Amino acid sequence: MPRYKITVEYDGRPFVGWQRQDNGPTVQGVIERAIKSFCGETVTIGGAGRTDSGVHATGQVAHLDLEKDWPAETVMNALNFHAQPDPVAILACEKTGVGFDARFSAIRRYYRYRIVNRPYPLTYDKGLAWHVKPELDADAMHEAAQVLVGHHDFTTFRHTRCQAKSPWKTMERMAVYRREENVFLECSSRSFLHNQVRSMVGTLKLVGEGRWTKEDVAQALEARDRKACGPVAVAEGLYLTQVDYRSPEEDAASLAEYQASLAASATPASEEKA
Repeated sequence: MPRYKITVEYDGRPFVGWQRQDNGPTVQGVIERAIKSFCGETVTIGGAGRTDSGVHATGQVAHLDLEKDWPAETVMNALNFHAQPDPVAILACEKTGVGFDARFSAIRRYYRYRIVNRPYPLTYDKGLAWHVKPELDADAMHEAAQVLVGHHDFTTFRHTRCQAKSPWKTMERMAVYRREENVFLECSSRSFLHNQVRSMVGTLKLVGEGRWTKEDVAQALEARDRKACGPVAVAEGLYLTQVDYRSPEEDAASLAEYQASLAASATPASEEKA
């Protein structure tokens, strides 16, 4: 059974999130219905990140298994055809090893947050960015963001319903910069907590407005208390832009190690003693 890796772009506005659920349309649901229309198979796809309602992606990654060995280009073209008119596009498709998993093989995820910083309302960018009227000091936001780089307990910036086992994460990079009326925040980490990026952006906005300092951000982080967080930024400014992965050889080795552990756990105690 061949496994395919797909790179997905989507406008998150019509969806209640990536993950299939009963309370509204999802990106996963659109793609799985497209697969069903294409080849008649009922497939559950796995994604690299469970983006929330309204969050967008320019580089989400998913994997899927099909019974027939289709050319990757055929799969890509068919999914793009059957996904319409929903705002979902398959940007790339390739066959990959069975050891590849869009979520667990990932070694780094990249997010970008976009703020449109201007006094007048948004028009065609409405729903695609956070509209902030007061002038923001992007340099001050960037300096304060460096407090969050490194291995920390991010409880302050974690949703109260986050299901992660630990609040400790390693933020590899954070950068804030201005391009005309746009203020961008970019960050990368192996994984993120629920609402972590939006919580950090909302806090750094306070710095940009001159209401908080770099030291205030450090104190909020050290507090390890959700109540110390600034207001959470809106979902529509957030984009999952890229996911990095292990090599195919590393995937194969990981799968072999996992299968060996299963075999060892299934070995009767009498055989182990023998």
